[in-house]
Amino acid sequence: MQMMRKSTIIILFLLCFRQFSAKLEAQNFDVRLLTEINGMESAFWRGYSTVITKSAATTAIALPTVIGAIALIQKDDILLKDAACITAAFTVNAVLTYSLKYSINRKRPYEEYPFLDVPYPERSPSYPSGHTSLAFTAATALTLKYPKWYIIIPAYFWAGSVAFSRMNLGVHYPSDVLSGALLGVGSAFAAYKINAWFWQKRSHRQAFPESTAYYWY
Repeated sequence: MQMMRKSTIIILFLLCFRQFSAKLEAQNFDVRLLTEINGMESAFWRGYSTVITKSAATTAIALPTVIGAIALIQKDDILLKDAACITAAFTVNAVLTYSLKYSINRKRPYEEYPFLDVPYPERSPSYPSGHTSLAFTAATALTLKYPKWYIIIPAYFWAGSVAFSRMNLGVHYPSDVLSGALLGVGSAFAAYKINAWFWQKRSHRQAFPESTAYYWY
């Protein structure tokens, strides 16, 4: 009995040690990869990252606004529904992203590793990457509505560039941007499914009342 108890303690110790080692190894990989990407500090990469990272918020505002404006001009009910769906995706993403950010409250990588080159420090917590989740929400919402190769490829190339820029600027770990990307895709997909279900129940209705549509004319 005593031998069994000792064996159990040893096994539990080994399992805990293995779990700790795996976590430490993953963290080291996170830092190593970030260091490599952040080390790409030529004028080209810094300029590219700066422009791309600033495009995330601009795109989030412009995408549903432009689609909605075209819908109003062309009196297109389907486009209005698309604009509403994309807006809903951004809303879901924002709620989830910032809930996770402030509940997990992970420090930015440059706070833990001062040797990183960070031209534009951020104030909010690190995990997950809000810019990345926003970019992947935009790319996924757009491609779900318009599944054409000439939309899918540029959309995800841009979203991937946003993720890269966050690491190149030293403000996020790779795990931050990976989680942000998954969160963005999930938010857009959830909004898309909910939107489809909502309008399927109301297939005979327009996105807005007919009395409002009258004034568009």
